[in-house]
Amino acid sequence: MSKDIATPVRTKEILQKHGFTFKKSLGQNFLIDTNILQQIVQAAGVTNKKAVIEVGPGIGALTEQIAKSAGQVLAFEIDQRLLPILQETLAPYPHVKVVHQDILEADIGRIIEEQLTEYESLSVVANLPYYVTTPILFHLLESGVRFEHIVVMIQKEVAERIAAKPGTKDYGSLSIAVQYYAESKVEKIIPKTVFIPQPNVDSAVLKLTLRDKPPVQVNDEAFFFRLIKASFAQRRKTLLNNLLHNLVAKDQKEELLQLLDHVQIDPTRRGETLTMEEYARLSNELQKIVG
Repeated sequence: MSKDIATPVRTKEILQKHGFTFKKSLGQNFLIDTNILQQIVQAAGVTNKKAVIEVGPGIGALTEQIAKSAGQVLAFEIDQRLLPILQETLAPYPHVKVVHQDILEADIGRIIEEQLTEYESLSVVANLPYYVTTPILFHLLESGVRFEHIVVMIQKEVAERIAAKPGTKDYGSLSIAVQYYAESKVEKIIPKTVFIPQPNVDSAVLKLTLRDKPPVQVNDEAFFFRLIKASFAQRRKTLLNNLLHNLVAKDQKEELLQLLDHVQIDPTRRGETLTMEEYARLSNELQKIVG
């Protein structure tokens, strides 16, 4: 068996051999620490009875570690220049399939039905490009696919915002939106020094455990998310001001004040102090006057 891909020497050898240059526009940063990659795979609980989807395999460093444990791996790579490299580096792993497609344009449900049916569970494990982290996460969360876990390496600040609790500085619309679908936990902080090229910021391993059903009952999900976005439009403003500027007509101020009183939410509170339960209660009532 050849040496692991995720070492500085081997990574540089592979890149030089293929004359590969990094594209800043694709946010390409390759990890050169095998231990960290193994910890990511462990966090996802990958076994040979499970299938894994990877996004952006790069030269195959994480893919290789997933392949050592998983029953099957399906990796989506957008950069055509990496396909011949992956064909070579992943040659020892016939149960890995690389799909040349942007994950954001993929019909994930259909692809899984066609390719990954005989496994008892399915997780996503990936080192995501910083610039497209949030769209990819929501594409996966809203796909309707029953993933067991989504374990991703992303920018540290974004991971902390996703896992934040009410009343903290990191808590915002992103925290609530992701936690509506999944329990969120920051597993590990990853220093920027273990990447080629080195990014400007540290990363974190974020583990999402998908819920069987949302933790709150909302009558209209689209309105619920609109309300959350409006409540955090300007963090320094009170809930009342944010709602009047971004969701509720100004001439409905009295009606809004009565409604907030009815659901027992102080209008002078700020958006980051409300729990998901309070937002759900507010959403179900407010929808009656906003529509």
